Amino acid sequence: MAGRGRGSWVLGICLAVLVGCGGPPAPDAAPGDVRRLLDRRAAAVLDRDAKAYRATGGAADAYDNLRDVPLKSWQYRLTAFERTGTRATATADLRYRIKGYDSEPLTTSRVLTLRERDGRWYVAAERPAEKATQQLWDQGPVTSVRGAHSLVLGVGRGEQDKTTLRGYADLADRAVPLVRDAWEKKWPQRVVVLVPESLKGMAGLLGAPASGYQGIAAVTTGEAGGSGAAPADRIIVNPEAYGVLGDFGKQVVLTHETTHVATRAHTSPATPLWLSEGLADWVGYRGTGRTPAQAAPELRRAAERDRLPAELPEDDDFGFSGDAGKLAAAYEGSWLACRMIADQWGEAKLTGFYEAVGAHKKRPGAVRDALEDVLDITPEEFTAQWRTYLREELG
Repeated sequence: MAGRGRGSWVLGICLAVLVGCGGPPAPDAAPGDVRRLLDRRAAAVLDRDAKAYRATGGAADAYDNLRDVPLKSWQYRLTAFERTGTRATATADLRYRIKGYDSEPLTTSRVLTLRERDGRWYVAAERPAEKATQQLWDQGPVTSVRGAHSLVLGVGRGEQDKTTLRGYADLADRAVPLVRDAWEKKWPQRVVVLVPESLKGMAGLLGAPASGYQGIAAVTTGEAGGSGAAPADRIIVNPEAYGVLGDFGKQVVLTHETTHVATRAHTSPATPLWLSEGLADWVGYRGTGRTPAQAAPELRRAAERDRLPAELPEDDDFGFSGDAGKLAAAYEGSWLACRMIADQWGEAKLTGFYEAVGAHKKRPGAVRDALEDVLDITPEEFTAQWRTYLREELG
């Protein structure tokens, strides 16, 4: 009896485990469903299938905004998922390429608000993640214009303003051969120009306060301090500052920014801003006949007052602090430093010097080593020679 009672008790425990307690809860199928939802959404973008895109949810204008962007690839990768009942928030890496311009996908982080209805998930909204920059189509419908060496994407302008975007494409098409003639290293020899509606739109694309770019006509993403391995650069225009320039100034600006695209592979954290900005200005002014007295008015006035700078510009001098004169002097001094190298050592030495500096991984010692190896001069001697050059050219 005792044995039979013990066996019944053990059997009861086993049955309780199998039936009463149960195994671990079934995994939530929602993340997998959302992955498939994002796959359908990406396919709809690439297939230009508005009906399929809208079936995934979200505002209809989200698809319309990027319909004119020539895409080679578009893919979401789910990185985080939080669910509360029939609502969820997902974070995903969006990887995309522009056809004919991007050799590798660009990646940006997106946040998607999701709703479940009748057992299916839908996108209620999609926006940039907290620390991610806006994409141009986040700001409105994108209009595209192709040039021989360029693609211009504009927003807030509409079909009636394609003429304006064509003007940007023409300038960029002229800039590429100018840069190719000055910088003979390998580079894609094509550019993508983004034209937002306003300074605020430019700041959104850069993920920075608008006040930092007021008065700046254009910038190039990753133009300095990067790894040199970025899959693509974009020239981003400030239409408010760019629009007040004359034809000559507009061409110099786009040639300057195209130079940043060309030199990207040889620009590293070791490259000081005086060198990257100076070289870009040197290419921009090259062959135009502009003299230092014409193109460097801030330093010309400083020379007249015998107040020329004692040292080459520091990186901090290029920050917009409200002192437009200080910023202008930084650019002018940098241009004249690179112009001096081209004049006194030759253009090949200038580009070789740039390449030698960028080959270093860190800033300390990079300029000194390149000056001594390429130009056979010490930093102290170079600075003294640059100050003499300023006095001679501007005095």
